Amino acid sequence: MAKPRSPFAKWLTRHVAHPLEAALVRLAVAMFRARTPERASDLGGRIGRTLGPRLPSHRTARRNLERAFPEKSAAEIDAILTGMWDNLGRTIGEYAHLDALAERSTEVVGGEIIEAMRDDGRAGILVSGHLANWEVPPLASRKLGLELALVYRAPNNPDVADLLVGLRGAGSSTQIPKGPAGARALVRVLSEGGHVAILIDQKLNDGIPVRFFGRDAMTAPAAATFALRLGIPIAPARTERLDGARFRITVFPPMDPPNTGDRAADVRVLTERLTALLETWIRERPEQWLWTHRRWPD
Repeated sequence: MAKPRSPFAKWLTRHVAHPLEAALVRLAVAMFRARTPERASDLGGRIGRTLGPRLPSHRTARRNLERAFPEKSAAEIDAILTGMWDNLGRTIGEYAHLDALAERSTEVVGGEIIEAMRDDGRAGILVSGHLANWEVPPLASRKLGLELALVYRAPNNPDVADLLVGLRGAGSSTQIPKGPAGARALVRVLSEGGHVAILIDQKLNDGIPVRFFGRDAMTAPAAATFALRLGIPIAPARTERLDGARFRITVFPPMDPPNTGDRAADVRVLTERLTALLETWIRERPEQWLWTHRRWPD
């Protein structure tokens, strides 16, 4: 069991570490905002490729890749890692220009599916993962008239969390942090006929074990649970980085939900289908996924 933090340590975090971290993030945003979206993306990529391999999470990413792709050589793993840090750095640099990227640098395949969800008079769910720049799809959806409430993990620093909310466009979207209060907000949005975007590729300790790259990974079943409980469409959406700060979003038709009469079994099957689809996308472009996350229990 972790040792409780002292009152002084908590004070130091709240009044020194968090403000300093937020100031550095604001400075970085200003630096990227002073450049065009393309130049900000390029700069972020260079920073990511330079600093990423020096971070402790680089070892986690390498271990994950070696287990997911045992057939790949060390050189191939190194190339994926370099591409991953480039993509992550670009994503960070692009936060200052998200709306512009969605407006002029993003191709949407399957836009008619977004429009059908917009006009069908029902709630709906868009499911994806941390692929390419995962912040772009909700903004692209907004351009097609479908507002998506975003389910996200809030940073530990509340000042940084507020900054990210603003960069995503708080004035025209609902942003739902994970947790009990967020779950209630998610239920409310869907019950009122709204639409939500959920990323299902992060570890959830109280989720359900689902095979992912050949190993069980604790996976959040919320998207499948709500789709089945409310009888609403759940559509997968894939984001790909094409070149620099250019993207393609592919929206697939809503999945046909299983209906065996066993709700728990149906939730598991639907979650497995979504996770398998996500794995297929990652295998095709492994450098565009976030391998630094401790996705598996071992």
